[in-house]
Amino acid sequence: MKLDRETEALLYWVSSATGTPTWTLSPEAARAEYRRTFAKTEIAPPAIGEASDLTIAGPAGPMRLRRYLPAKRGREAEAAVLFMHGGGCVLGDIDTHDIFCRVLCHDTGATVFSLDYRLAPEHLFPAAVEDTVAALCWLSREALAMGLDPARIAIAGDSAGAGLAAVALHETRGQLQAPVRGQLLIYPALDLRGRLPSRKALAEQFPIPREMIEWFFNQYFGRAWPCADPRADPSLYEDYTGLPPALIITAGHDPLRDEGKEYAESLSAAGVAVEYRCREGTIHGFMAMGRVLRGAHDWGRKRVAAWLVERLREGPKRRP
Repeated sequence: MKLDRETEALLYWVSSATGTPTWTLSPEAARAEYRRTFAKTEIAPPAIGEASDLTIAGPAGPMRLRRYLPAKRGREAEAAVLFMHGGGCVLGDIDTHDIFCRVLCHDTGATVFSLDYRLAPEHLFPAAVEDTVAALCWLSREALAMGLDPARIAIAGDSAGAGLAAVALHETRGQLQAPVRGQLLIYPALDLRGRLPSRKALAEQFPIPREMIEWFFNQYFGRAWPCADPRADPSLYEDYTGLPPALIITAGHDPLRDEGKEYAESLSAAGVAVEYRCREGTIHGFMAMGRVLRGAHDWGRKRVAAWLVERLREGPKRRP
């Protein structure tokens, strides 16, 4: 399948640039490069009501979240989205994905929370999983006190953050005040084993070639990859029944494409309502490249907003 013109132009620009491959850098240097890349490719932030940081208790100490409030504080704002950023559980933070969360808040009218979970290699697996689970439980438990509706919560993430979101839903079964309304998984990382065709056929594809993926795994898991642990490899979970409806978005030229598709099929086979969409012709990370991949970004933005608005719509019954 051919690349679209915007993606072709981006890849030509990347191939012409000189620089050190990210997977040869230290985690600190790689994080700085990741931040610079976002600054070059992200869109201008849309206007929202307010953004502020707060601290909550986590499994290993205080955790920071950023809360985004919409400009209009109507019933839509009582719905909440917990967002988990991507970056292989090594890169990224609430600042790199700040614009993405502002877009979510602006487009849906919901209150958005972005979690600054612990990163590897300073904090190895399962630290990021534990933080995600704790944040989802906290949001469900404290929603009413913050003027939110605990029956109108969704969880979302991109790349590794989407994998964390998927795991958190399995790990919080029976622990939440109300069922999560939906899971938004954007080009999710869901399978350590690299057994599906896209991981082989697109092993050299920017921005996450095989070397980059292996570098992420080595930083996150250390010497031993826990390939039998579904918290590390959510494709290994056996029971998908009762999980919330999902929107799974992939890219046609993404090594992770097929694991997103397979996960959608597993959810659907268990009776979960799933909408699966693949943006053909583009690459992993396109939702954060709206300045250079405008067509793909706008395509994804419209689908994400429409789906979340529908899932978070106020129902006839509201939990007291």
